[in-house]
Amino acid sequence: MGKRSVVYVIAASVIIAIVAFALIYNMLFSQLILANKEKVSLYIPTGASYIQVIDTLKSKLKIPNLSLLEWVAEKKKYTEHIKPGRYLIEGKISYVGLINMLRSGNQKPVRITFNNIRSLNQVAGRIGNQIEADSADIVAFFSDESNYASDGFSKENVISLFIPDSYEIYWNTDAAGLYKRLLKEYRLFWNEDRLAKAKAENLNSFEVATLASIIDDEVVKKDEKPRIAGVYLNRLKRGIPLQACPTIKFALNDFTITRVLYKHLQVDSPYNTYKHNGFPPGPIGCPSKEGIDAVLNAEKHDFLFFAAKADFSGYHNFSRTLAE
Repeated sequence: MGKRSVVYVIAASVIIAIVAFALIYNMLFSQLILANKEKVSLYIPTGASYIQVIDTLKSKLKIPNLSLLEWVAEKKKYTEHIKPGRYLIEGKISYVGLINMLRSGNQKPVRITFNNIRSLNQVAGRIGNQIEADSADIVAFFSDESNYASDGFSKENVISLFIPDSYEIYWNTDAAGLYKRLLKEYRLFWNEDRLAKAKAENLNSFEVATLASIIDDEVVKKDEKPRIAGVYLNRLKRGIPLQACPTIKFALNDFTITRVLYKHLQVDSPYNTYKHNGFPPGPIGCPSKEGIDAVLNAEKHDFLFFAAKADFSGYHNFSRTLAE
């Protein structure tokens, strides 16, 4: 073979190699997996097998060449590195891009939201619908006081951890992870300024949360919360029972009561603030940020009593004495 022939063969081989490389590159990176919608969330449960993952991908995505996808997964050893979580596909993604995302665990958090919560069972049901941990797991975790006692919480006051808001959290979070995530937010919320204000009133954060939960249930008009907080603080300082109707509803576990009657006040419960001085054992619901800040910034006055106005406006009349 002459020199010219050798050059032709080499050139042809190079061209073939380039074309082959271009075809392979096109298949792996340019040929896209089309999502059925503009955005698709893939949920990979904890402990999922490779077959389960493939079934999920087939049900959520349009995959032109499943064999190619599985070949990429095997080459990148994804079958040995399956990571649970919520993965977001936006529009299109390549075979390599999809496997890289799943293998790296590059998941997107979900946003959990809760408010108007009265019990741990209720909050567990609300959050359990938004993350992998179900409501039973969450209730079981918070039923065991040893899981959080070292952080100062008790069964009676741990609900104060759940400050109503929206939080970003990874979908595959378990009950213990949920607690750690909310504890971090709780400590950020209870900053030095809020702790100093609580101390100035000779209160701790749990007492503030308890009073806030009562005010949240008692008050319709947000602008009245600081004034009513002032009433309750005045009563506490004078050793007068709080006599808060929402605590009676909580003690009876009956929130359908629209008017608290004398017979209701006979309930034998530490939450009966007509019979017992001071604070009840803990919050009667998740205290709102507004309620907490109303207590910490309570209005200074001499009022000890309040009653709903007769005009059904939702506002109250305030007085210094029962005679008034």
